[in-house]
Amino acid sequence: MRFLRRLLGSPPSPAPQDFGTFLHRQGAFVAQKTVLDYCRVKVGRNEVAFFGDPDFQAALNHCRWQVFLAAQSDVMALAEAWLRPFWRGQEPLLLESLVALHADFMADGTPPEEERAAFGDSLTALPGHLARLQLAAPHDARTLPLLAEAPLFATLPIHPDQRKDEGPAIRGALRFHMLSTQQEMERGFDPAGLSLRWRNQPKDVLPET
Repeated sequence: MRFLRRLLGSPPSPAPQDFGTFLHRQGAFVAQKTVLDYCRVKVGRNEVAFFGDPDFQAALNHCRWQVFLAAQSDVMALAEAWLRPFWRGQEPLLLESLVALHADFMADGTPPEEERAAFGDSLTALPGHLARLQLAAPHDARTLPLLAEAPLFATLPIHPDQRKDEGPAIRGALRFHMLSTQQEMERGFDPAGLSLRWRNQPKDVLPET
């Protein structure tokens, strides 16, 4: 849809529903792209053997879920910072709106049993995380503190001894995907029109049931 909009010269979207779908999709993209690209490059020509190994798959899936949950929160924080200038004096309402949006989109997911506690914890932690960020000036994707970094390094299914000196590259990949998300957000959406429509029609942003 965004490709066609750019190709045809259509203006950025002010539709909250589209924005919510975009944020949820980008959280998944950031997590999956960062984790899978690194693992595929690291195992190289042994990809079939590694990715076919049940123990590696279990560790990989755990990593993907852990990073996915944190990346979703990071994308919501990026959206909060981008929209905040258009909600002056209504920052708590912006926070509440983003938290509700996040909860509704995440409600469509069904985490495996072993990830359910982390799934619930991530939902519970988001309001406080956004509130702390609102105490300072908005961050862009270059400087936003990334929650996904800690679980990424803690759960990558490649032993730490096998990724010595690779920390900057791994962090760089994660940061690059957040920068890409910000660029897509800026190209695809109108923050002023989106904010106005969202305040006037808050239910517009929620997933259809």
